Amino acid sequence: MVDGWRLAGTLIGAPLGLLARWRRGKPMHPRGAVFTGVLERRGAGPVPWGAPWLDEPAVDDVVVRLSRGFGLPERLPDLLGLAVRVPGEEPVDLLLTSAGLGRFTRFLLLPRRDPACGYGSLMGYRSDAGTLRFAAIPEWRRPPAGRPLRFTLAAAPGRRPLRPFARLTLTAPADPIDPDVRFDAVLHPPPGLVPDGPLARVRAPAYALARRSRG
Repeated sequence: MVDGWRLAGTLIGAPLGLLARWRRGKPMHPRGAVFTGVLERRGAGPVPWGAPWLDEPAVDDVVVRLSRGFGLPERLPDLLGLAVRVPGEEPVDLLLTSAGLGRFTRFLLLPRRDPACGYGSLMGYRSDAGTLRFAAIPEWRRPPAGRPLRFTLAAAPGRRPLRPFARLTLTAPADPIDPDVRFDAVLHPPPGLVPDGPLARVRAPAYALARRSRG
């Protein structure tokens, strides 16, 4: 029997692979900037999530990439990306795209120009609390001069209100500004969470094919 999700992933991955070969690099989010950062997880408090990574407080040095989804000129709105990696033997990758932050609008991708905007994960994560999705809320829409770009990370099952669980602070740009860092939210989910839903099932084969095409 044909695996419908794998077939769909292959159909999506084929043009991504062609685009990767044409660009000689990433098929999507080809232009970006990488920063070091600090992720401060506060823990669940009185209402646990049922996932260790969200329930336990910790402070981690992280790698953050801000990018433009289609690589359009900076004067034009684009689907912006916020990628976060917690390094380690089993790294954790979060991939978020510019989106609304309301109960309904956080399921909609929104083109933006300024990276100090709201981000969300359309891909869900299966947990004891239900299917969670992440969001990043900017501390300032226009950071004051000299202040670092900072986000509150939050999560929620379904359309329930977002619950903050961490603060993300970007500290310094990388040198060179955009080294070849590859993130994979399907292969590197937070401990205790399982990528779930149609996007997770399609994304894995699509990205695998695109990576092979890219070499």
